[in-house]
This record gives sequence, C-alpha cells and structure tokens, in this order.
Amino acid sequence: MALFQVQRHERLMSELQQHGAVRVSELARDLGVSELTIRRDIAALAARNLVTRVHGGATLPSRVRPAGRPRTSKTLTVGMVVPSLDFYWPPIVGGARAAAAALGVTVQLRGSTYDPDEDRRQIGRLIEAGEVRGLLLAPSLDGDDAMIDWIGRLPVPAVLVERQPRRWTTVSKQVEWVRSDHALGLEIALHHLHEHGHRRIGLLVSRGSPTSVYLLEGWQGPAPVLLDDPPDRRAIAGLLGHHNCTALIVHSDPHAMAVAQVCAEEGIRIPEDLALISYDDEIAHLGEPPLTAVRPPKNHVGRLAVELIVSRLLDGDRRPARGMLVAPELVVRQSSFGSERFGLSRFGS
Repeated sequence: MALFQVQRHERLMSELQQHGAVRVSELARDLGVSELTIRRDIAALAARNLVTRVHGGATLPSRVRPAGRPRTSKTLTVGMVVPSLDFYWPPIVGGARAAAAALGVTVQLRGSTYDPDEDRRQIGRLIEAGEVRGLLLAPSLDGDDAMIDWIGRLPVPAVLVERQPRRWTTVSKQVEWVRSDHALGLEIALHHLHEHGHRRIGLLVSRGSPTSVYLLEGWQGPAPVLLDDPPDRRAIAGLLGHHNCTALIVHSDPHAMAVAQVCAEEGIRIPEDLALISYDDEIAHLGEPPLTAVRPPKNHVGRLAVELIVSRLLDGDRRPARGMLVAPELVVRQSSFGSERFGLSRFGS
C-alpha cells in the first residue's frame, strides 16, 4: 500500500510540473482510485508545502519551479484577480502559477465576484499594498468601456485574462489581453456536426456569461436561445418541443447536462434523435451519455497571461500592446455522432 501511495504522489507531482494544476476527479479516474484517496494524497503533499489545495484539485505553489529553468534577475510579484475560484478558473490559475514558478515570479491571487465594484475593490487592495508590479485581471466588463479606461490608468500594467476590450482606448497604456478563441471553438463544433450530416443546428447559451458574449458574436445560424442560470428544465422542455434541429451546441456544461436529462425524460435519444455538444468541458464527461465538448485552453491562457505581463515588465513600452487568441479543442465523446446512421431523425417537426 505504501508503494502505491508513493507512486500516486509521484504521478500527481509529475502532472503538476507539466500542467500546473490537477483535478481530483480526473486523477482518480486515470489512476483507478477513489476521489477520497486523491484528496488525502493532496492533503499529504500540501502538508509538506509541495502543492496548494484548491477547490476540486491542487495547483503548483508559485514558489516552486522545475529544475533547470531560469529565474528573472529580480523577483517580480504579479497580482491576479479572478471572478471565481472554483468553476472554470482553477486551470487558468494553475497555468499562471506554473508559468510564474518557471520564471521565478510570485503570484498573489484574489477572488472576486462577477461585480465591477468588487473587482475595483480587490484590484485597489493589491495596488495599495504596494507589492505587485503587474496585474492579471478578469473583470466584469458588460460592454462598459469605463472599466477598461480605469484599468488603463492604473499605476502598474495589466493583462486581461479571458476578457478583451471592445475598442482602442485613449489612455496612455493600452490594456493587453489573452483569451480563448471562442468563435473558433464554435466553428470547430459546427465542422464536427457538419461532418456527421447535420445542417439544422441550434445554439443555446447561458444568459449573462462572459463566454456567451463571444459565442453570440461568432454565431451565424438561427436565432440563439438564452438560458437562465440555473437552467429551467420546464423552459428547456418547451424549447425542445418546438425546435426543428438535429443538433444543439449548448453553453455551459450544466446547461448541456440539463438538456440531456430533459431529452431522456421526453424520449429524445442522444445522439440518434439529437446530437449534443457542450461548451466548457468542466463536467461534460459525467453526462449520460458522456458529452462531446469544446474545451477552452484554460491552462495555456493562464500561462500566456503570465508570460505576457512579465514581457511587459521587462520590456517596458518598447513594444506595442498585444492581444492573443488561443485555440480551443474538441473532445469527442458519445453525444455527437451516430445520427447519420438513422437518417437524421428529427423531433418537433
């Protein structure tokens, strides 16, 4: 038993060194043990200051760096403010910490909410402490340019994470950004469905989600449907009863799983009657059937954000401001193919 524990710890640390973060559910599935066992392993490693425990997993402490990787000549401290420390954001934080560790940079993490006033408070506290030389921010924008202008006038440079300014601003320091290319993710999902014969494809998105804004900008199909959060199963049932689609793309995972559950209750077979693709891939593998999903490159977004802010701190204003889009990937599971074998049967016609 002790040998197995050592092997698990080695595997866990190896995953952290490679990705910057691990998830309890994924590691338990890969190693064939219970999630409780993995949580105990993480607790044991955290007690030795080898990992940092986060909701649902662990990240690499910012002070740890892979052997042989160079440090910057002077230690930098970067502040990071994200709207959530559980759903969606842990892989981004993990990627940021991994990149920071490799560069000898310290990350001060603060959790906010999806509220602009709280964002300003958390950012202000980091600035007032006088320890951070740069910021990684994911503020609530809601189409309000005032937040971008305010960030651009901060005394330290900032990089937006999974956010993008709507326009060029008149402030002296243009705000840089790194985000997932959600429009491309949507295009990848559509291509996959087209390959399997689907032409009547609908889009359902979570109302008020920042990701939904980018998905709606990239959508050129029939009018998308906005779903409340949490999803209303009666509304979904009514929607399915009147839709004439053979495939749906649904953001986010909880909404896609709610759609799948309503389909099961209404006798709509997935994928025989309706192909289904989720957007996020947080819990899509837990669906019944497991859901094909677009997976945003969260870990890489976090890594690139750190590299971009460090580049800005080292280079100053000698280079122009940059914006970076990172391509998502499609994880194909059982919910999106097979309909063509049944002649694309449809419902609600």
